[in-house]
Amino acid sequence: MARLPRFSPAGLPQHVIQRGNNRSVCFAAEQDFSAYTNWLKEYSVEHGVAIHAWVFMTNHVHLLLTPKTDGALSAMMQALGRRYVRYFNHHYQRSGTLWEGRFKSSVVQSETYLLQCYRYIELNPVRASMVGDPAEYPWSSYRSNGLGVETDLCTPHHEYLKLGRNKQERMVVYRALFTAHVDGKLIEDIRRAV
Repeated sequence: MARLPRFSPAGLPQHVIQRGNNRSVCFAAEQDFSAYTNWLKEYSVEHGVAIHAWVFMTNHVHLLLTPKTDGALSAMMQALGRRYVRYFNHHYQRSGTLWEGRFKSSVVQSETYLLQCYRYIELNPVRASMVGDPAEYPWSSYRSNGLGVETDLCTPHHEYLKLGRNKQERMVVYRALFTAHVDGKLIEDIRRAV
């Protein structure tokens, strides 16, 4: 039986999670993170998908993005997944699946949930006790969104832009959102939604 097409409407932000098969490592070295980052940027441009927040953990990925056309998200993730798996399998002399089935995604309500989703994603390395502060983790959008580090991977969402009149104001307000960690109920709600 054929898979049902994904609900991926144009213009609506979505939280995407893709896990390594059996929670296995899908990024074993710095070059793996770099390769994934480069191809994510390439395919996001090719398929018209704006990326607002991301974190690449050793065994999974979180993305917050908005497709410009219906179906663009699926096309981007499929192209990215195929290319990265070929690279990973060749580089580590392995075969078979890398990802745990298809990616999971949920539509994000912009006004009420979007900035919470930014926080949830970028605090992932803190919750995993990998770092004490999200700014310490290099494979996340926090440095761009919170500290102004330039990257061509990040496209600010209009809800993020409403945080201040200019870049400096936005970053101050954004960093203030991170003074309190994401509470347990919100974490559970986000996980359930995806």
